[in-house]
Amino acid sequence: MSGDDLLLDQIGPALSRLRRRTPASSRDLSRNLVLNVVADAPGEMTVGGLAAEMGVVQPVASRTVAACIAEGLLRRAASQADGRRTVLELTERGEAERARFAADQRAAFEDITAGWSPEERVQFARLLVRYAADAAQWSRSDGE
Repeated sequence: MSGDDLLLDQIGPALSRLRRRTPASSRDLSRNLVLNVVADAPGEMTVGGLAAEMGVVQPVASRTVAACIAEGLLRRAASQADGRRTVLELTERGEAERARFAADQRAAFEDITAGWSPEERVQFARLLVRYAADAAQWSRSDGE
């Protein structure tokens, strides 16, 4: 096996370590994930759509949404496409909390990569954002 293959085999474990080392509580991680999924949705987001995007069963998504609504981060609204459906929207407070999470994550990134050159930081950020976008597209097509 080549050195490149050995390096590529380390991707999964490295991503797993990143998830465990994220500088936030599990509650913050759940809220951040929900807020990002709702904000980044290409259209309207329902609880069922959120559950599918997060890879959890609907009761788990419902409990997380209920907590976010209770905290004033999300609100339920009637769908503009079908008034019988209920969709999720970020509140002003939800937008502010999402921005706070992003600022905290950037600060952690800058601390972690303090020994990197500015070019390395930007290159890694560009590739990580691209990877996340491609992974989202891949998962929507069921990984085929």
